[in-house]
Amino acid sequence: MRVHQHPILGALKDEVWVNIEVDGTTICAREGEPIAAAIMANGRLKLRHTRKRQEPRGVFCGIGRCTDCVMTVDGQSNVRTCVTAVKAGMKIQTQGMTGDGEAEEWKK
Repeated sequence: MRVHQHPILGALKDEVWVNIEVDGTTICAREGEPIAAAIMANGRLKLRHTRKRQEPRGVFCGIGRCTDCVMTVDGQSNVRTCVTAVKAGMKIQTQGMTGDGEAEEWKK
């Protein structure tokens, strides 16, 4: 599930592995790959739920045009994770999730 050639971010460069934190869980990712791709490669396809109906959403367009992949990254909300490159130590959270529910998201 790795994205080796992204239409916005370009080619994935050197294979440098880093750790990032997603909803309190540490995962391995390739530096420079889209955050969404790193999360999906670690087995999670849902990135958020719609506000009104709580319907699951993942990557839809993959080029930053829609908002299906938005998450909070290093404290900044509404970051389009399909076009934001992984950097070591990032802290990513599903928007609207706090407390004990964070770890449960990986199981759904």
